[in-house]
Amino acid sequence: MKVAAIVPAYNEEQTVGDVVRCLKASPLIAEVIVVSDGSNDQTAIRAKEAGAIVVELKENVGKGGAMKEGTAHTDADIFLFIDADLVGLTQNHISRLLEPVLNDQAEMTVGVFEDGRLATDLAQKIAPFLSGQRAIRQELFKSIPEIEHSRYGVEMSLSRYADKHNVRVKMVSLPALSQIMKEEKRGIVKGFCLRLKMYWEILRTAKL
Repeated sequence: MKVAAIVPAYNEEQTVGDVVRCLKASPLIAEVIVVSDGSNDQTAIRAKEAGAIVVELKENVGKGGAMKEGTAHTDADIFLFIDADLVGLTQNHISRLLEPVLNDQAEMTVGVFEDGRLATDLAQKIAPFLSGQRAIRQELFKSIPEIEHSRYGVEMSLSRYADKHNVRVKMVSLPALSQIMKEEKRGIVKGFCLRLKMYWEILRTAKL
C-alpha cells in the first residue's frame, strides 16, 4: 500500500527541514507533502530544499484545512500526519506509527510522546487523543465530515469519529520525541495567546 506523509506547517522554518529529511529517508513512505498554511517565513523554502512536495496556501486555513488540502495532492492508501515542529523524529517512530495500519492491525494509530520533554510528555499523557502524530487509512480520513473546518480541533474530530464508529485504533509510544512549544517559537506573550486560541478551537470542536 502506498503511504504519503503529510506535514501541515505554519511558520515552522526552524524544524520542518529535519522532519522532511527523516520522512524522506523512510522506505515505508512514497511521498512527503508539506502544506505551508499561509506561512510568512521560509517554511516552504526549507521544505522544498529537504525534498518535499510543497503546497503553499496563500491564507491560513487552520490545521484541519491544511491536512485536508494535503490529502488532495496524493492517491496514497495511507496518510501519515506528522507535525512540522517535532524534535527527535526517527525511523523507529515512523515504523511504530505505520506498521499497525500497514499490517491491518488498526485503521488508525495515535502516537504518544514518552521519555522526551516533561512538558510535552505530560500534555499527551493527560490528553493522548489530541496527538498530531497519526497514521490513518485514506477512506477513513475522507469519511470524516467537515474536517477542513476543524482547525486545531482536527485531532478531536478524528478521535471522536473513531470512537463513535468503532474504528480500530492503536496507541503507540514515541520514545524520546518532543516538539517545540508555542511559547518557545513565538515568544511568551504571543505564544500564550496562540495556545489559548488552540484550546478554544479544540473546545469548540468538542461541543459540536
